[in-house]
Amino acid sequence: MNTRSLPALALRLALAVTLAASGYIHAQLYIDGYRFIHVIGPLFLLQTGAAFAVAALLLLASPLLLRIAAAAIAIGALAGFATSRTIGLFGFTERGLQPAPQALLSLIAETLTLPIVLAWQAFEIRRHRRTRPHHDETSRVRPDLRTMAPNR
Repeated sequence: MNTRSLPALALRLALAVTLAASGYIHAQLYIDGYRFIHVIGPLFLLQTGAAFAVAALLLLASPLLLRIAAAAIAIGALAGFATSRTIGLFGFTERGLQPAPQALLSLIAETLTLPIVLAWQAFEIRRHRRTRPHHDETSRVRPDLRTMAPNR
């Protein structure tokens, strides 16, 4: 995969930034007291580690697996956010955009992650189609059986 192109590099860096921002916010909340919340604290720490690890790896390489991991991290964080504000998550509930401003910043970072992943994937598909030779039924070359026959 050619990640030297400007659009691919920009998408890669943008994705690393949104993941790192989400990881930083979750780390800050973990340190500020979420570490004492049963189950939720370790989940915040897990999200922090995963977000930072994938962001760092994106600076080195950009396989499809890392894009999938980035999307999964964002979807997981957004699902946890929504669940904690509706039915509760492991007995933990919050209201609105509290704690401020971290809740809003986290929502922005994780929400931006998803369209960046989609844009990058669309870019890769278009790039792949442009570089792959196009074959249709009329362009196939039939082998010349006379030249393929064994010599006697």
